[in-house]
Amino acid sequence: MHGPFEGVRFARWVFGVASVWGVLVLTPMYWTFDLTGKLSPPPVNHPEYYYGFVGVALAWQFAFFVIARDPVRFRPLMIPAIFEKLSFVVAIAVLLAQKRVSVVQSLGAGPDAILAVLFSLAFFKLRPRDAERSA
Repeated sequence: MHGPFEGVRFARWVFGVASVWGVLVLTPMYWTFDLTGKLSPPPVNHPEYYYGFVGVALAWQFAFFVIARDPVRFRPLMIPAIFEKLSFVVAIAVLLAQKRVSVVQSLGAGPDAILAVLFSLAFFKLRPRDAERSA
């Protein structure tokens, strides 16, 4: 059954889950800097890029939480959220095509690919007229 707020509920769920998932996956990276270089040599040579990535990525998780709280109001922010996910997926696809990452390493882009699709679905399921209904 398709109710008038189906898009709102779906968007809340998708962005809420994405936010929690991202915080759980990214936060431990603050304590695994050296381990990253050991598991996937060579060691990271630019800690400012590593920690900068983690900080920016965590900021996006909080943006996802904001979107989840009021998806109608923050629907325009879903477009850069989709881009945030696709930028990593496309980068990994290019690196894989250039044989600069292994297939195993490229699997890390899978969750972002899934989230990009779910974010897109949320964007299109959530129509601007839903704002009038939720007021």
